[in-house]
Amino acid sequence: MDPKLVALRLKCVEKSPCGNFSRSMKILGKGAFKIVYKGFDRASKRWIAWNQVCIDHKNLKSPTRQESLCSEAILLKSVNHRNIMKCYSYWVDDRNKKVNIITELFTSGSLRQYMKKLGFVDIQRMQNWGRQILQGLQYLHSQSPKIVHRDLKCDNIFVEVKDGETIKIGDFGLAGTMDSGPLRDLVGTPEFLAAECYEEEYDELVDIYAFGMCLLEMASLEYPYSECIYQAQIYMRVSSGVKPIALGKVKDAKVIEIIEKCLSPAYLRPSAIELLNDPFFWTETEILEMSSSLAETHL
Repeated sequence: MDPKLVALRLKCVEKSPCGNFSRSMKILGKGAFKIVYKGFDRASKRWIAWNQVCIDHKNLKSPTRQESLCSEAILLKSVNHRNIMKCYSYWVDDRNKKVNIITELFTSGSLRQYMKKLGFVDIQRMQNWGRQILQGLQYLHSQSPKIVHRDLKCDNIFVEVKDGETIKIGDFGLAGTMDSGPLRDLVGTPEFLAAECYEEEYDELVDIYAFGMCLLEMASLEYPYSECIYQAQIYMRVSSGVKPIALGKVKDAKVIEIIEKCLSPAYLRPSAIELLNDPFFWTETEILEMSSSLAETHL
């Protein structure tokens, strides 16, 4: 059906200051302070996600916190990569005490939601998804200053299936930039935090640790450290080097090897580009080119 006709059926309850974006009442997702609505971009004739954060909440009233909300949109508008979510616009609605951020809409939802629908993730999918996530991370980590996501997990990675399974990293609300040395804030999801995060001195390699946990979730379809009831238990296990029980359920030896590399101490942990150079994440073209090159070498 013509998107313009469908858009007319979705009652517009709010428009952007520029008039290009309209918001419906259809809720796509909810967080502690944020609601994501389905919207429409009249200029480009495409669906969008209208992210609305209420800054009147007691936890968001400080100027510093409000500034950080806008910084996510500013950061997203400053980057341009196939595997990073696009931000089209943002503005502060002082009258209604809200920050509005317009981003891409992913009809297939988060990677975690998509995996639940599939019920199983084979090795080929894991390689394809992992390669795309790493390409996004490599781009972020190669910026000047480096951008560290700090909350990478399958809930914050999105999939679009209309042109193949395109993977995009999103939700940069906790992202930080390494302007002057290591990062020190303890932020993120406990199940995906590397040990050095608790020491409050870390760099972009915490994203690689979290990537390893994402691979573990793909391979096991279990949330890391789901055996823990309290956050303190997760902290104790991570600090002691105890791996999630789910790792013992992974059958493929190569997958286990990659995950363990990512979960290793920071001084041993590979970078995104080093992982991309591992044959596990090579594309079919790269494998064929390497095979051809080796064959020519032996002639």
